[in-house]
Amino acid sequence: MKRVFALALLLPMLFVAPASASSLAQEQVLSSWYHLILRLVRHTATYSPPLASRNFAYLGVTSYEAVASGDDHLQSLAGQLHGLKPLPPRQAGKAYDESVVLNAAMAAAMVDFFGNTGPSGQNALRAETAKMSHDVAQGLAPDVVGRSEAYGKALAAQIFTWSKSDGGATIVNMGFPLKYKLTPGPAHWVPTNQQGIQQVPLLPEWQKNRTFALPAAATCDLPPPPEYSEDKSSEFYKQALEVHDVKNSATPEQKAIARFWSDDPMLSPTPPGHWVSIVMQIAEHDHLPAAKTADALARVGVAVADAFIGCWQTKFEYDLVRPVTYIKRVIDPKWETLLITPPFPEYASGHSVQSAAAAAVLSTLLGDHYAFDDATHVQDGIPARHFESFEAAAAEAGISRMYGGIHYRAAIERGLQQGRCIGAYAAALKTVK
Repeated sequence: MKRVFALALLLPMLFVAPASASSLAQEQVLSSWYHLILRLVRHTATYSPPLASRNFAYLGVTSYEAVASGDDHLQSLAGQLHGLKPLPPRQAGKAYDESVVLNAAMAAAMVDFFGNTGPSGQNALRAETAKMSHDVAQGLAPDVVGRSEAYGKALAAQIFTWSKSDGGATIVNMGFPLKYKLTPGPAHWVPTNQQGIQQVPLLPEWQKNRTFALPAAATCDLPPPPEYSEDKSSEFYKQALEVHDVKNSATPEQKAIARFWSDDPMLSPTPPGHWVSIVMQIAEHDHLPAAKTADALARVGVAVADAFIGCWQTKFEYDLVRPVTYIKRVIDPKWETLLITPPFPEYASGHSVQSAAAAAVLSTLLGDHYAFDDATHVQDGIPARHFESFEAAAAEAGISRMYGGIHYRAAIERGLQQGRCIGAYAAALKTVK
């Protein structure tokens, strides 16, 4: 299917261009690094979905600022994102190579944000850095390479320094608190499996982190979920029974949808990484210019990071019991979910919130009716799925959690509402002067 785009082309620079340009375009540099990022996320044990969302935001801002720094028509996100101060300027009248700047910034940021990946990941990171640094420098004057690399590293260093003060920089015990007191009462979350580390919830203070574009964690907070009740005529019981019945009668298509969007940590690029994967697939399939791709990566990263902060605010405000706990206790003791229930409270659905936030950004950038194929899991043996819009993909991601037995309808539908609210702030960022 052909599409007509109204995309901003890469425009003339204020800075002096080098006599020759890198043999690798910025688009190729972004593609290479983001393919590695998506691989490393699934092999880095601490990359739970909230932490992955945070680091996607910082990596996205890094790539965008590297691109924007050499394009007089793009505006920095400094002063727009909370706590991000003006970034280092370039030397006036000096030549830079844009691919070298971008590559150096991404290579440095990868060391910063994947410092705890395993030995194989570290080997892959070193190999990619060596290969890309060699390839982008081919045919360029040494002074241009040196100056461009130094500038890219300076950008990455300031962004990493900014990241250290957000509240999420240090993760202890995989994100599970060493001490935590469960809220008493049948309405509240309790552990849903026997794993020792998961007898407490994941990152119960994540909502205290500094947001990126969202004014505050509670800006898009939700009203309370349906009132807890074990009365068969109550709304709460009816929503639990719906989860029970939908999962038990799930069609092959519904099961495929549940597995497509499951995005479990260590087995996938995580839910926020799924949306970053969508961005990269579209960028490569439709030959988006680097400026557009970097803009999308930064906004989607910010949107999903703010989504997890806002969603965690709601989750721990209401601390609602999971369907699997309620159904086994009240409806059917032998009932089991299709998917593994994550170790944190139920309301609202994280999949819904972050998917709707990402969809809001991409709809703003590319259009409300932008059809695309999502092949994120093809290499895992899961077929690609087609969507007529980003909103349609977000809605399917949301309802997939009911098919898997993970969430009540209220958590899904209201989670989509919360995500649209959060995503609007990332969509409103100004990137073009």
